[in-house]
Amino acid sequence: MGGSGSALFADADAFQAHLPAATEFLVTRAGRFRARLTWMELTDLYLLLARETMPRIAYVSLPTERVFIIFPTHRTSTLICDGVQVRMGDIVFHGRAERFHQCTTNTTAWGSIALSPAWLRAYGRTLAEQDVVPPPFGRILCPQSADRRQLLRLHAEAMRLAETSLSRIEHPAVARAVEQDLIWALVSCLANGEPRGEPPVMRRHAGVLAQLEQELTSHLDRPPLLVELCEAIGVSESMLRTACLALLGMEPGRYLHLRILERVRRALLHVDPITGDGTEAMRRLGFAELHHFMTAYRDAFGEFPQMSLGRAIGSSNLRP
Repeated sequence: MGGSGSALFADADAFQAHLPAATEFLVTRAGRFRARLTWMELTDLYLLLARETMPRIAYVSLPTERVFIIFPTHRTSTLICDGVQVRMGDIVFHGRAERFHQCTTNTTAWGSIALSPAWLRAYGRTLAEQDVVPPPFGRILCPQSADRRQLLRLHAEAMRLAETSLSRIEHPAVARAVEQDLIWALVSCLANGEPRGEPPVMRRHAGVLAQLEQELTSHLDRPPLLVELCEAIGVSESMLRTACLALLGMEPGRYLHLRILERVRRALLHVDPITGDGTEAMRRLGFAELHHFMTAYRDAFGEFPQMSLGRAIGSSNLRP
């Protein structure tokens, strides 16, 4: 998305599609997903504010061309990055092209600032007299209190402008002033922030789950067995269970079950309204018994599969 603006979403797929990074999105509680996304693209910075109503797991693959800094924007938010909760006032300084699991457990608001590695280095040298370069993997920093208050305030003000006063931010002088103030605050947080100590075991868990996600992409045609996955990535079932509980808050069997149901849901939403009824997708992904499938689907998404299929057919009929 370019420019500046704000949008409301009543569907997790549409919300996911508008995020600036490739994301595998999995809502973990039945109910209606709601979100608001606000963004602002300045000369050197890209700002984002996301507000979500449902707990979810996201496997994020960041692009190479930008460095991302992510932070919660509300005290009640539960933003968990690779198993470590990011507290209000913390910021996550992500590596280039990093892949990680980001989880929420309730209504959550989070923001991000992104810029090119070259501009980050240049601003670091100019403003802090040091090279500010992205770490090899995400690092949680605790900025000094004045710096973090300034960053959160300026980010919030910019997002309010994007939501309520787009004509103001279109003025070059206003946009440049917003950007320069944010760059000062961001560089101060990154250059002077203290890294939070994280247990090395969490990094090992993150490596195991990164292998799991990679392996899952090679089983799109059929659901893999847990023992097959463990063999493929070279870990015991006990180790995979420990990693899933630590990073995702659930057993690997439950995670795989939800991932499979999500594949069926997406297949239903894209089924041919004339020739398809979704049964083939259900059977191909491991559900041979219709009653069991319908119960599991309702428990996961709060509706029966026929309702998802009906929405897909309805939206198809509305297309010209």
